[in-house]
Amino acid sequence: MIGLITGQVQYLMAPTACIMTTSGVGYDIELPLPSFCQLQLNEQASIWTHFHVREDAQLLYGFIDRKERDVFRQLIKINGVGAKMALAMLSAMSAAELKMHVEQESETALTRIPGIGKKTAQRLLIELKDKLKNINVDSGAFELTPQETTISHEGSIIAEVEGALISLGYKEKEAQLAIKAAKSKGDTFADTQGLLKATLQQLSGF
Repeated sequence: MIGLITGQVQYLMAPTACIMTTSGVGYDIELPLPSFCQLQLNEQASIWTHFHVREDAQLLYGFIDRKERDVFRQLIKINGVGAKMALAMLSAMSAAELKMHVEQESETALTRIPGIGKKTAQRLLIELKDKLKNINVDSGAFELTPQETTISHEGSIIAEVEGALISLGYKEKEAQLAIKAAKSKGDTFADTQGLLKATLQQLSGF
């Protein structure tokens, strides 16, 4: 079982995956958007991993924070919630936000996540209530740290955010309108992470 990898981020791949090298081995890792946006190319990083075995594939999922991985593992225990849906949930909201919405029985918040309908949201609220109560996360646990490296080309930032949103299941026009709304507030976004976070807030209505 591979539980933690510390090494160099060798490649960043669309939509949200990386190849990390350590001891001469490259690991292909899929991540939720907040974790992906904290990685910097050719920099050292530590990623908590979950090794997922299917009949047709062996996949490695990664998370910057161990507790985020714990929440992911609880999600995939639920019937009908696969790894892809669990990643989508942790891309649309932090683990702390997810736990808060479950505790508040906020069905509406969960249905804002692409791929989750009313019935699925109702089932998630019931099944996650006990699964998440012993995982200690707080509102600041998964706050993204500001990127030290500024991406100067605004068009590249917008394109990366749009591509990431489309990969989550949002339609192209929906993604473009959300990006426009996020930028209309007058904030300046020096990196993909900042614009992505603001755009997800627009789409989620939080």
